[in-house]
Amino acid sequence: MGPVSAQQWGDARQTAARLDAEHVRAIALTWVDNAGVVRTKTVPTARLAPAVQRGVGMSPVFDVFTADDAITASAHLGGPDGDLRLFPDLERLTVLAAQPGWAWAPVDRYDQLGTPHPACQRQFARRMVERAADAGLALRMGFETEWVVSRAPVHGRWPDGAAGGGRLDGAVGTGDPLEYPCVGPAYGMTRVVELSDYLRDVAEALALQGVEVFQLHPEYAPGQFEVSTAPSDPLRAADDLVLVRETVRAVSLRHGLRASFAPSVVAGQVGNGCHLHLSLHRGERSLHRDPDARWGLDPDAVRFLGGILEALPALLAIGCPSPASYLRLAPSMWVGAYQCWGVENREAALRLVTGAPGDPEGGHAEVKPFDAAANPYLAVGTVIAAGLHGLSAGAELPPPVTGDPGVLGVRERARRGIVRLPASLTESTDRLARSTTLAEAMGEVLHGAVIAVRRAEAAHCAEMEPADIAAATRWRY
Repeated sequence: MGPVSAQQWGDARQTAARLDAEHVRAIALTWVDNAGVVRTKTVPTARLAPAVQRGVGMSPVFDVFTADDAITASAHLGGPDGDLRLFPDLERLTVLAAQPGWAWAPVDRYDQLGTPHPACQRQFARRMVERAADAGLALRMGFETEWVVSRAPVHGRWPDGAAGGGRLDGAVGTGDPLEYPCVGPAYGMTRVVELSDYLRDVAEALALQGVEVFQLHPEYAPGQFEVSTAPSDPLRAADDLVLVRETVRAVSLRHGLRASFAPSVVAGQVGNGCHLHLSLHRGERSLHRDPDARWGLDPDAVRFLGGILEALPALLAIGCPSPASYLRLAPSMWVGAYQCWGVENREAALRLVTGAPGDPEGGHAEVKPFDAAANPYLAVGTVIAAGLHGLSAGAELPPPVTGDPGVLGVRERARRGIVRLPASLTESTDRLARSTTLAEAMGEVLHGAVIAVRRAEAAHCAEMEPADIAAATRWRY
């Protein structure tokens, strides 16, 4: 990154003074590792300007951390040697509404000489946005974040029984029960009434932090909720996902609750998804609103989405990166377990959302299988890379699928060319390892580090029962 300008140094000092006047005493600088865990270094507010000028030190070994804090190694990363510098993005610095006295900023990572770290996921996402711009495309993206809320332990002890009428589910082999603070039905107003103060505070905190919320509502599983945020440029969408998740976590704790974003909170139940929505534009023109084209899609949008659909088996190692992800990714569960697409079909892995007729921005696409264990910067970057490959290769979309492909017979699915997406982390990682498109886009260092982490986590959980996998990953995300 090199020395900052006098203007940047002055801006950092002014920002620190403003934060101090607002009684902000510390700043959390975050990155997301390849296992999908948000990691942090924190600095006092008075140290913000030096952090902007020289960065904050960290070890490159974090790129090969697994979700349980074990350390693996790739051909390029691993071991105690080396140093990186974390540079906060002042444009995204945000005072945290649910953590008084704290602010947050995402970071970009460089080496000590100012060279971009080849495994920096945030810079990878930025490069893919720039590639799209070079092709004349602008993308808007947004995430749906799902989580399950449970009562938190009090003074290190879990409450006896299901106080307040909450449902209690045991976690096999962990002594870590889930006591749901609400008993209302799926999508039920009862849940909103039961937790109205909590949900109001989630909405208020996000609004104070400049995150525009489209929807906040109960979901299907016990104790499950979802927040959908407004689309924005892909890098900001990834930043927002980190901010949303940590805000929900902070508000939950202030209400004596605990939030889990894990793909499978309780094995056998509906898990937490993190669907990625995207739309394509050339200038001010949406490529999803062509009245004379099939499905309303401009030919370039067809090619872009065709590239995503083709790459989905490899993309699963990015968007479904945990062994627990494959407990969730089951047919007939509205998660998109088959490699197909459909118009407003919530069982298709790639859903075309037509939008309301009077909404010029309503048309977009949704990648259904992804979950919140994914690193959002890797998710947006690899999806863009796959779409751009489809654009350049002239990819096409096969006929759209209607209904649930899971209820079709094996022969009928084969006749239609509908195949099951990878059903294990090992299988999806193999597909990522063979993907020349994603390997080229990510670069050797980042691609190798992701594969190393996936292999290590798959091996760690290879002999575990589903309930134990869910329990082991429940509070890691």
